[in-house]
Amino acid sequence: MHVRKLTGGLAAALAVTFSLLSGQAVAAPAPAPVADHLVAARVVTYDASGSAEFRTAVDRGAAIWNESVDAVELQPVASGQRANIRVLADNGWPRALTTSLGNGTVYIGRQAVDQGYNTIRISAHELGHILGLPDRKPGPCTSLMSGSSAGVACTNPYPNAAEKSEVEGNFGGELARTAGAVPVGVMIVD
Repeated sequence: MHVRKLTGGLAAALAVTFSLLSGQAVAAPAPAPVADHLVAARVVTYDASGSAEFRTAVDRGAAIWNESVDAVELQPVASGQRANIRVLADNGWPRALTTSLGNGTVYIGRQAVDQGYNTIRISAHELGHILGLPDRKPGPCTSLMSGSSAGVACTNPYPNAAEKSEVEGNFGGELARTAGAVPVGVMIVD
């Protein structure tokens, strides 16, 4: 599981607070870099059982996000459990329906695949919507969230530095903001 470091500033603030609560004010020691606290990544589960022939692409898209960010980890749902993300294959255009940050339904549409778009890029892009990222069209191939505007020749399934940073901010722990840039309950058709 990925972990994210939380700076020693929080530890120093807590030390001062606890000192004040005990009735005696003392200076907090300077935080040591090795004393950083670790915060576990938020686990978001996905169910790709309805993704048909795209199952491998969905698993690879999730793995790409896991390789790219530390604050969230996409894991296949355990048997008998309810997933945060449902991934379905259909004959339409790829799209995502977000219900809240880290929750929703992804459709891997065969229409885009039939037109020549890369299935792993589609999967990573649509999962990006569930992780709080909007479309960024038109955009270059170096931007995962440029989606179809990068053209069928673009097979890059990796988020760029700005996209990674935005997801880290969306899932960066209790002190991070809790809402992504993607509106909730809106179908995002790519």
